[in-house]
Amino acid sequence: MSEKVSDHVLARLREWGVEHVFGYPGDGINGLLAAWERAGNQPRFVQARHEEMSALQAVGYAKFSGGLGVCAATSGPGAIHLLNGLYDAKLDHVPVVAILGQTARSAMGGSYQQEVDLHSLFKDVASAYLETVTVPQQLPNVLDRAIRTAYARRAPTAVIVPADVQELAYEAPGHEFKMVPSSLGSSEWTAAPDEEALERAAEVLNSGRKVAILLGQGARQARAEVEETATRLNAGVAKALLGKDVLPDTLPYVTGSIALLGTRPSYELMRDCDTLLTIGSSLPYSQFLPDFGKARGVQIDIDPHMVGMRYPYEVNLIGDARATLRRLLPKLRHNDEGLEWHEKVMADVDRWWEVMRRRAEVSADPVNPEYVAHCLDPLLPDNAVITADSGSTTNWYARHLRLRGDMRASLSGTLATMGCGVPYAIGAKFAHPDRPVLALVGDGAMQMNGMAELITAAKYRSVWEDQRLVVGVWNNQDLNQVTWEMRAMSGSPQFTPSQGLPDVSYAAFARSLGLTGIRVEKPEDVERGWREALAAEGPAVVEFLTDPSVPPIPPHATWDQMEATAASILKGDPARGSVMKQGLKAKVQEFLPGAKPHPSAGREGAREEGDG
Repeated sequence: MSEKVSDHVLARLREWGVEHVFGYPGDGINGLLAAWERAGNQPRFVQARHEEMSALQAVGYAKFSGGLGVCAATSGPGAIHLLNGLYDAKLDHVPVVAILGQTARSAMGGSYQQEVDLHSLFKDVASAYLETVTVPQQLPNVLDRAIRTAYARRAPTAVIVPADVQELAYEAPGHEFKMVPSSLGSSEWTAAPDEEALERAAEVLNSGRKVAILLGQGARQARAEVEETATRLNAGVAKALLGKDVLPDTLPYVTGSIALLGTRPSYELMRDCDTLLTIGSSLPYSQFLPDFGKARGVQIDIDPHMVGMRYPYEVNLIGDARATLRRLLPKLRHNDEGLEWHEKVMADVDRWWEVMRRRAEVSADPVNPEYVAHCLDPLLPDNAVITADSGSTTNWYARHLRLRGDMRASLSGTLATMGCGVPYAIGAKFAHPDRPVLALVGDGAMQMNGMAELITAAKYRSVWEDQRLVVGVWNNQDLNQVTWEMRAMSGSPQFTPSQGLPDVSYAAFARSLGLTGIRVEKPEDVERGWREALAAEGPAVVEFLTDPSVPPIPPHATWDQMEATAASILKGDPARGSVMKQGLKAKVQEFLPGAKPHPSAGREGAREEGDG
């Protein structure tokens, strides 16, 4: 039997080293599905419960493998459902290729069933590369270019293959006019700035006494170089959420996460520094960077499109973080004048972790959500892979978990989509089947789609060498992050019809699938719950009944936010009593004996930190 277009698509993916395709079937890709059967399911077709989950699994796989994520969906609704996950890839700069079915060419333009203008639909999300295969000779060039572009631009790309084209006999492009041949592979490549730019950057950094470094995911392959740079400059190091796993939190000068979900030491690091070095980050919240004009700045980023737009940097170095730092380091002097600054940064970090411990141990009804994350921190295996969903749980992930060893961690950084935690974790398991994976999610995200994806975890558990996939659920029956945003930003009390969630037993649902299910209703059982889940032989769900009135106090709150929160309470917030009580108890931990007050803890300090 001659090779069909569908057979060649899968063969080409195998030649590129693709081992998994995350997808959901439909008649728009029936030709491809038949080819998968003929190919013995190589690459493995991983069936999610929904196409959006397929795309998010591909994103998780790409983030944690360092390679390419591939997803597939049928025409019409299947392709539409991929969009949210692909936008997650676009905004977080992740290489993903989407293979889409389409109505047969003979039916195009006839208002046929599931006929959607996919080029118009995908032209933004797949703007890096989007093409429809209309004749066999377009392959393999179209697929090769989609893959190379996804890698080179760290972006999603899309290839549309109409249903009838999938069934055509494959014919390679010939050596003739208007044919485009292709070849496999691309070498590793590195970009580095020129010598003059490096000299100017070194002058800026060597002039600083109070140096701050901001890390993003673009610095992940430069851990050793970043450590040496921080040591030489006596710098403190803050991390954007997407760069949380770039440096261990056990290093004494690492101040943790930055911005709304960040730490007080990171906020103070940026507030007080005189020099800023940003590596592989495009943190959008410029209000958490030094005041414009207060600090001199240098940025390192491999993408010229992403530099110079968050802060008035004096020097923008276009290059790979590792290669650039290796060339920059010999030009950097030891910042002996910054020793006092360095010691202050480390003291601030020590104090912060003590405040976090005290806040986690504050009583709540029934369980303090901070305590759940606090108890998990020391139990994490050094090779754990951690995903966090979008919501109030992200605050506790950002502030209480200290990454160390070979831990990896990520979330939906820029899109901040709900429901990514569990599909990310499934993608991570296929990327690292020999490592334990944990997904930290809220009950809103779990109800949105996490419960359905537990079925996927149950389906594929046997193919993972280490079957541990732990889903920790903060069950507070509230869309809590939005509730707090309404209070702090709009001055609106909680609107229960939109915010309230039904109390679902996620543990019981897990048990109904043959998984381990644990429900924790008392603080004294939190640690035991985590230990049992981590010791389970397969996927496990451990849910904690937590108090929605515990405030995710940011490291810096404006007067407007404080006034808005107070106004929401005065307007009759249904949880106003417990909100005031929990906010006061959390705040007072900063001023108890043993936790030295901030130098700015007087009137101005109170203005900077509110319960907003």
